[in-house]
Amino acid sequence: MAPFGPKDFAAKTNVSQETLTRLKLYASLLEDWNARHNLVAKSTLPDLWRRHFWDSAQLEPLIPENAKTLADLGSGAGFPGLVLAAMQPDIAVTLHEATTKKCAFLDFAAERMGAAVRIVNRRLEDLPPQQYDVVTARALAPLPQLLAYAKPLTGPNSVCLFLKGQNLGSELTEAHKSWKMETSQVPSQTDSSGAILVVRKLIAVHDTPSPKAARVGRRQSERRRR
Repeated sequence: MAPFGPKDFAAKTNVSQETLTRLKLYASLLEDWNARHNLVAKSTLPDLWRRHFWDSAQLEPLIPENAKTLADLGSGAGFPGLVLAAMQPDIAVTLHEATTKKCAFLDFAAERMGAAVRIVNRRLEDLPPQQYDVVTARALAPLPQLLAYAKPLTGPNSVCLFLKGQNLGSELTEAHKSWKMETSQVPSQTDSSGAILVVRKLIAVHDTPSPKAARVGRRQSERRRR
């Protein structure tokens, strides 16, 4: 696979030089902190700009033009939420992360980048209902559980953008047992087996799984990586 760095990222996403500078600072901070705190898999660092930054940035064109608020679930080291905050500074982005050390990194990185994000250090199942225009998640949980996390944060016009892996088909089949929703899929630009699942008009039906049914931070068993 050909090397992929900041210049390649800029060519793919058409970000401004100012935004690219902020993201390069973010990458530098992540590499420094990761040596001590294992925020992302070390094996992904040589391909950081493709595996994490571009993977996150491909959601940006799918954000509605009128969106004012965005909730990122299980933000981890900031993917995709902090990348999107850098690319869309006019959107109020809230990063939800249950692990305190990761929240400390998010707070430090956001301050250094000048990204005005809100960081919530709580388990997703403990969040109070609140409506956001956009809800995002990357490699967080199987779809039925992910929808249970997202539902209290959505309104009738909200859109969910979920980066999913090769098990999406079976996850959709299972999710339709408990949820009504409008969905579409956009092929992933970074993972030939993955897709971006776009969800609108999410409505619970019978036997909806409780957000407390699974531990926050549970990662997918499918081949979609942080």
